[in-house]
Amino acid sequence: MATRIKKIDYYLPEKIITNEYFEEKFRRWTSNQIEAKLGIKKRHIVDEKETALDLAYEVSLKILNGYDKNKIDFILLCTQSPDYFLPTSACILQAKLGLRKNIGAIDYNLGCSGFVYGLALAKGLIISKIAKNVLLVTSETYSIHINEKDITNRTIFGDGAGAAIIEEDSDGFIDFFDLGTDGTGAYNLIIKNGGAKNPYDMNAVVHIDSNGNEWTDNNLYMNGTEIFNFTIENVPITVNNVLKKSELSINDIDYVIFHQANKYMIDYLRKKLHIPHEKFHIEMQTVGNTVSSTIPIALKMAIEQGKIGIGNTILLCGFGVGYSWGACIIKL
Repeated sequence: MATRIKKIDYYLPEKIITNEYFEEKFRRWTSNQIEAKLGIKKRHIVDEKETALDLAYEVSLKILNGYDKNKIDFILLCTQSPDYFLPTSACILQAKLGLRKNIGAIDYNLGCSGFVYGLALAKGLIISKIAKNVLLVTSETYSIHINEKDITNRTIFGDGAGAAIIEEDSDGFIDFFDLGTDGTGAYNLIIKNGGAKNPYDMNAVVHIDSNGNEWTDNNLYMNGTEIFNFTIENVPITVNNVLKKSELSINDIDYVIFHQANKYMIDYLRKKLHIPHEKFHIEMQTVGNTVSSTIPIALKMAIEQGKIGIGNTILLCGFGVGYSWGACIIKL
């Protein structure tokens, strides 16, 4: 039973922070230096009243425009910024969208591998005949977790949501998954406080690293060096695994879309895997690293720009917090 991405779209909040803002406020790097290293000129972030559920709702409205919403019989919502500990945001999204009540709806907590995992879950629901048409949504607002004085993370991350409708369709495919997990790296990208293990601490100690970035255990912490080392070790393995499973070579792939972490990292991976420039997507200038939403945003942008279209074979790969990673091959 073949499955296919029927529609894909994304939504970005209106508030924008440019590199010039960081140059003026912190006077540590110029806007050009930030862009040269990260490949980012600006990023969208939520305002004080916006949440991940708000972004999920907006992107769902976009993707359901012109589509019979009564066909949707399962919602998968990926976020690490839920509105509430409970209830599940996907349940609230069902009500806000006015979808049928006899459908399934769950949240799952994953970061930069979230879209690939969502495709795997959607495919499983469809081939097991639990669902026919799945609404997959990724929505992330990392900006709310980042300390105001943590310039490194503030320049990297943006907020945004992606959405895809997955259907049974013999003309396309979503297949050949290779998924991985290594929880020993959990503490290299983490928000330590605010959950059941460690409550939010109003008097949390301020940490300052050698670059002058400040954060507390209430904020997002990222060990950039360890994340880079994890990525360059595991991504080539998972890409080669998925190619082996599919009995394809990189020459058989029309286009490659990795999680848009930052320009330096993914271009390093491109060179290591000998992927030609013309087959590889690097474009985060106007959005930044939107975590689980980078792949659907990149996929939609590549379609809009005419780089890919119906019938193309595309390799997707996500990797990050967890550690968690995954790759798959799709045909539009």
